[in-house]
Formats: sequence, structure tokens, C-alpha cells
Amino acid sequence: MSKAYDHIIIGGGHNGLVCATYLARAGRKVLVLEAAAAVGGAASTREFAPGFRVSAGAHLLNGLPADVLRELGLEAHGLRFSARQITTIALNPAGAPVTIAGNTVTGVEPRDAQAFARFARSMDAFSGVIGQLQGMRPFRITLPSWSERIAALKVGLRIRLLGKRSMRELLRIAGMNAYDLLTDNFESPLLKGALALDATLGAEFAARSPGTVLTFLLRWAGRVHAGALGIAQPAGGMGAVTQAMASAARAAGVEIRTGARVKRITVADDRASGVVLDSGETIAAASVISNADPRATFLKLLGAEYLDTDFVRRIDHFRAKGLVAKLHLALDGLPEFRGVDAAALGGRLLVCPNLDYLELAFNPSKYREVPSAPALEITVPTVRDPDLAPTGKHVLSINVMFVPYDMGDDPAGARKALLASILATLEQYAPGLGARITASELLTPSDLEREFGMAGGHWHHGALTFEQFFFTRPVPGAAQYATPLPGLYLCGAGSHPGGGVMGLAGRNAARTVLEGVN
Repeated sequence: MSKAYDHIIIGGGHNGLVCATYLARAGRKVLVLEAAAAVGGAASTREFAPGFRVSAGAHLLNGLPADVLRELGLEAHGLRFSARQITTIALNPAGAPVTIAGNTVTGVEPRDAQAFARFARSMDAFSGVIGQLQGMRPFRITLPSWSERIAALKVGLRIRLLGKRSMRELLRIAGMNAYDLLTDNFESPLLKGALALDATLGAEFAARSPGTVLTFLLRWAGRVHAGALGIAQPAGGMGAVTQAMASAARAAGVEIRTGARVKRITVADDRASGVVLDSGETIAAASVISNADPRATFLKLLGAEYLDTDFVRRIDHFRAKGLVAKLHLALDGLPEFRGVDAAALGGRLLVCPNLDYLELAFNPSKYREVPSAPALEITVPTVRDPDLAPTGKHVLSINVMFVPYDMGDDPAGARKALLASILATLEQYAPGLGARITASELLTPSDLEREFGMAGGHWHHGALTFEQFFFTRPVPGAAQYATPLPGLYLCGAGSHPGGGVMGLAGRNAARTVLEGVN
């Protein structure tokens, strides 16, 4: 048996690296084990065609808090940004687009512009509450300890300080669907479509579903708490973020091993005692912290025999079926989108012309079918970062909604139909684009699961819904990062506050371990 560590972290994704750094800075001896040849997981940069590189999963940084960026010193470890405060452009196939920049919108009637300014101020205030929740270990609903009672009181005070009118409004809309909220506030179909896409991107439902205001607030909170960074594009792709995190971790004394796949978590004296690798090597540690998704952690790496039956049932029923595919296109030149000048192509381009379009894009997924007119989030990262492609060439990166994990009885046929529908949709907004394509890579949710080990190919390792949020994420009994097995903790996106390249789950988990919560 090799030397013992204080903590072994399974998985070198961003949350695992963040967790490891905070633990090491507290004087702990930490080992990170990553199955792939490099750290980062879905937050990595990959070459999908000769000379063409792209962010493998998330293609924009939306939610990394300014304090995490500062505390880890990521810019001192080489992280640079090609763009900050990226604008959102709702594409219009028949005219001028709508542009959202911070808390202002252009391309709409004055009434909607004024309404959006008011709406944005409210969302900023409400996101302060959400941000406070995201940055803390969830308290248990019974509030058994004084620390949890104080935490709950602080949240209650934050809500109370909103003022009576805003407090009532937050309580009114929190459980609403985004379709009704946006219809109540705006007239512009393009503006409503763009905001609804944010409420459902990475989710398992469309804008008419209850709870989509919650997912909208979660995404808005990420933008607000990133501070001056806003929605940003890292230079070198998303892999630059996790490489800087790995550098910060190593500087703190963390040992990182790649190509080290964990086969199982070992148990001794009724507590986690280390891991066994695929190679057969056994490594001992005082505790094990898993950055893998909850189902893989408990049912594959640990084993149901160490858990009670009710807990196993909850984990088995944890909902984690992704609905977002990723399409990467290599282009022989700069694409041209209707109504968008070359400089604006460095923004975030959305195809979701109205609320009903989003609903119709979602409906086929309920029947294991692909959308004929998908909603799209598009970036052209090479506009801001030309080093991602050969000189004069460009990369197009697209998040495609809503693509089912199970693509029916003919997945090959469904994949072909999906690619055709995406390209046909793009042609409506960027005529002639198809002729510029020299290579492509399509990753469906099942591909994302295989490539990055994400259960169901889900960005967040599990649906972000009221029953899987805060003190019930992933499930009761494992919602405060500690698990039913002493010495075993969670730090990944399947725990609070969920997915997105934020690092908060990793930081919160590290604080939990350091406080000795078990």
C-alpha cells in the first residue's frame, strides 16, 4: 500500500481542483486522481479537427465568482480572458436582432427597454439571495445546530432587506414558469425568447414548466456574482481555466495524477479509507471526496452494500438526463449572420425567436425524438481568440437544445436528422454557412456521458429543480457534502449549488471537510 494522504479527491474537474486547493492551503496532504490524460473534464479545450480547437463542454464562463477567481489567484497562474462582459444577441432571420448588454437592451420598443431595466434591477436583487445560498453549505431544514440556525437567519434577513414589495414579488415568482413571467413583463418576441432560453439551457424542461424561474435566477446569479467578469471567454478555451486551477492546486502542494482511474472506494471500520485504481494500486487516505456524479459515486465506486435501502432508492431515482448536445464546426472563413456585423460576432448569438419556438423545440424530446427546429446558443470564439484555428479560419461552437439522451430505436438515423436540422436552422440566420464548413463534431448527451463520465450527459450531474435543490441536492442524507458513510464527501456538480464552471461546490465541500462535518 502506498503512502497515506489526508484526502483523496476523485476527479480532476474544476470543482475537484478547487476543493483540493482550499484543503491544501489549510495544511492538508491532498491527492487528486483523474482518469483522463489531462485535468478539466468537460471544462477542457480539445482539437476536434487538425488545427481547430474548441471548449469541449461549456464554451463561455458564466458564473465563476469574483471572490473565487481572486482567492485562487487564477490570473497569477496564467488565466487570461479574450473577452469580458460578453453581449447576448437574439438573432432575427428577417431583420435587426435584439442585443442585451448588462442591464440594458436595444432593438426593442422603448416600453420594453424601460421594462427590462426594471426587470434587471429586480433580478439583480433576487440574485443576491440566490448567490448567498450558492456560497454556503445548505442548512438542514430541522436546523439542529446553532451554526445552521444562524445561517438560516442570515438568509431570512437578506430576503427581508429586499423590502416588503420585492420580498412578496420574489415569493410570488419563485415557483412560476418563465413563460408566464416573461409574458407578464415584455412584448418583444425576440427578447422573451432570449431570456427563456437562459431559463432552460441545460435544464430538462421548457419555459412553460413550473420552476423555470428558479433556473433563470440561478443563471442570472452567476452573471451578477462574476462581477466585472460577467459572461466571459477565456483565452485558449475553457481548458485555460482548469489549467490555471491545476497550477494553483500544485502551488498549494496538491499532488495531481492523471491517467489514474478509480475502480472503487475502500471501506475499513465503517468509514471510507481510500481507493483502489484500475491498475490494482491501493491508496489510503483519511477521507475520500468525490467529484464524480452522485449515482457513480454511491452505486459504482462505493457500492449499495454500504448504504441503507432507502438512500439507495433515492440515489437511483436522482434525475439526471441531459438535453443539450454540442456541435463544433470548422469554417474556412468568417461566418456572416443576418443583422450582425463582424465585431458583434464575438458575442453570444441565440436562435430562439419566440417563446412558442422554444416549446416546439422541446416537445419532441418527450418522445425520444430530435427537434426539427432546435434552439441554439452559438459562439464564434476565434473572433476574439484567433489562435484557436489556423490563420483566416474560424470555429463555430453551438449548444443545441433539446436533444434527448435516448435517441430512440435508430440513434444513427436520429443523429443524422439532428445534424441536418441544425445546419438547416443555421442557414436561415447565416446564409451560405454550410459551404464554409470543412469539419464537424457532434456530441449528443450520450456522447458527453461517454467522453466525460457525466451521468446522462447532464451538465449539472442532475436536474436543477426544487426537489433537487439546496438542502435536497442531490438527496436528503447527502445534501451537505457529507454522506451516510463517514469519511466520504461529495464536491461535484451533483451537489449544491449544481453545475456551471463556478467552483462553489468544491469550495463549500472543502469548508465542510475542514470544519469536521460528517
